Amino acid sequence: MSKFSLPFENVSRRNLLKLGVGAGVMGPLTLGATAAKAVKTNAHIVIVGAGAGGTSMASRLTRALNGAKITVIDSRERHYYQPGWTLVASGVWDKSKTISDTQDWMPSSVNWIKGMVAEYDPDNNQVVLETGDSVDYDYLIVATGLQLRYERIEGMDTNLIGQGKGVGSVYAGVDHAERTNEEISRWIDSGQGTGLFNLPPTALKCAGAPLKMTFTTLSRLEDTGQRDNFNVEFMTPSGNLFGVPFYNDFVKQRFSDQGVKRNDFWTLKAIDADAKKATYHVQGQRTGEASSGHYTTGGEEEQVREWEETKDYDFIHVVPPMTAPDSLLNSPLVNQEGESFATWMKVDRETLQNPEYPNVWGIGDVMGMPSNKTAASVKMQAQVLEQNFVAALQDQPLPARHNGYTSCPLITSIGKAMLVEFGWNGELLPSFSFIDPKEESWTVWVMKERMLRPAYYAMLEGKI
Repeated sequence: MSKFSLPFENVSRRNLLKLGVGAGVMGPLTLGATAAKAVKTNAHIVIVGAGAGGTSMASRLTRALNGAKITVIDSRERHYYQPGWTLVASGVWDKSKTISDTQDWMPSSVNWIKGMVAEYDPDNNQVVLETGDSVDYDYLIVATGLQLRYERIEGMDTNLIGQGKGVGSVYAGVDHAERTNEEISRWIDSGQGTGLFNLPPTALKCAGAPLKMTFTTLSRLEDTGQRDNFNVEFMTPSGNLFGVPFYNDFVKQRFSDQGVKRNDFWTLKAIDADAKKATYHVQGQRTGEASSGHYTTGGEEEQVREWEETKDYDFIHVVPPMTAPDSLLNSPLVNQEGESFATWMKVDRETLQNPEYPNVWGIGDVMGMPSNKTAASVKMQAQVLEQNFVAALQDQPLPARHNGYTSCPLITSIGKAMLVEFGWNGELLPSFSFIDPKEESWTVWVMKERMLRPAYYAMLEGKI
């Protein structure tokens, strides 16, 4: 057990039994079309990506269909439980708890091509691999996830993480999450200094992760009894911290209570790791305080001022800009400039079907829609996609609609969390009557630390 692991005695046993394996947080437990008789088809279905979404769909369609040829394309030999990376970077988990083999979750009947797609050609129903080989399909499911764009931050390289230069990032990989914990520990052990925590100017997966890293670090700093020796600042490009108003206000108030200086409309542009300096593009008043993004003179609003500002740091948590993979960005499958969620995969947000190529579907982080870049989102999307996909194979109306369900167990300190569940327009969609979605609790912490991983693996197998 890690030094931060917590016992179950502080949590109601009855409530833990109600939680089961945490399936509620991953969405209601339903088997969808897999509970019905398998549909006969000789269709060739290509799934691009063997992450949470691709693997879940491979498992579900293997059971839902009889006679289909299912091909999964992905070069990754390892499968990572990415929701656990914040626990690794916070010193709560060993990284081994998040690592398994891709083969462990791949249905034996699936044809697994260990390569990567370089080009999509939906007009000819084929994808082109990096080797130059093409793969034809009858139906395509895009489950690639997204691309981390560290190169858009000048001077940033993931090789800097864990090298004693104060650079951390939970997103770069599980090894980097472990090194991020080491960097945080070094900073804490130094007894003083400034930590800078950031949000990117783009959509991002697990939008709560930058907040979780800030809160768990604050918890560790407070445990030293020397919190006042540390300066903690949080940078937001938009002025917002969370997409749901209640939680946005909650985090702002908590940051204020815990002495975190918030810098709104600050976007990380460059770092100098040797000098431990970060350069930001700033919009608003040149006051150094959180600003509204515009300023007034003589009672009249004037144009937003923009400038660059450099800050010294002892630790910096870098969250890179994120986009769809290059192969998709250069394809006709993405939203174009001027459309909502430009450059992300175009899908109907309720049916998950591409409106221009009806034999193409999406799932997971790659899709252009509000929020919905979490493992819990994938769980709900997989149910919708399976039902609609099977209906489409039979030329039937699409029966299922995605309600935008997203879940984030928002860690507020080591030992407490809030169960954030919401849908379109930020509507709260709580799963448990005994958990107040607006209160922190030990129960949700235990759910996050102990129960969600088994539920995630059951999702990969298409069982929930």
